Amino acid sequence: MLKSCLYLNCTEAGCDEAGRGCLAGPVVAAAVILPRNFRHPVLNDSKKLTPRQRLQLRDEITGSAIAWEVAFVGNEEIDEINILRASVRAMHLAIEGLKKKPDILLIDGNRFYPYKDIKHETIIRGDGLFFSIAAASVLAKTFRDEYMQKLHCDYPQYGWDKNKGYPTPYHRSAILRHGITPYHRRSFTLFDTQMELPL
Repeated sequence: MLKSCLYLNCTEAGCDEAGRGCLAGPVVAAAVILPRNFRHPVLNDSKKLTPRQRLQLRDEITGSAIAWEVAFVGNEEIDEINILRASVRAMHLAIEGLKKKPDILLIDGNRFYPYKDIKHETIIRGDGLFFSIAAASVLAKTFRDEYMQKLHCDYPQYGWDKNKGYPTPYHRSAILRHGITPYHRRSFTLFDTQMELPL
C-alpha cells in the first residue's frame, strides 16, 4: 500500500524521471503535488502498470493534482553534461514550473542535487512507496512515450514506437544497419560489435 505523505503539515512534491537508460531521445522528469488525502487503488510505479492504465492515470493525476509539471532535457545536453546531471536538471526544471512551491521534495532514487532552498529526501524505489512519486513516474513515462512515438514517424526503422529508445536487440541491430540519428546519445555505447545482424 502506497503512502500519501512522508511529513505531516508539509507540502510535498514527488519527483521522478523516465528514459535515463535509453540510447536515444530525451530524459523526462515530472514533479507532482497531490492533495494530502489523495488515494488511488491502481496508482503505482509506472513500470508495474500497463500502457492503458498509465494513460488513464495520467488524466486522473493531472485533474487531481494541486500542481504538476513535466520537463525534457534533450540528447545533446545529455551528451554535454552526462545523464545523471541531465536527469537532475530535468527534475529541477519540473520543480521550477510548479505553480505552488513545495516545502519538501521526495525524489525517487538515491542521487539528487539540491534545488534552491527546498529540502529533499532521496528514496530508493520511492515510486512504489509514495503516491506523489508514483504520480510523477506516470507523467514522466507517458509524456516521454508520446514523444518517442512522434519521433518514430520520422525514424521508423529503429522501432521507437515499441522500444521507446531503450537498448533492445532490435534497436541495436537497427543502429548497426542504419547508423545513428540526431536523437541518439553519442556519449552512450550505441554499437554492439558482437551482435549479428538478422537476415
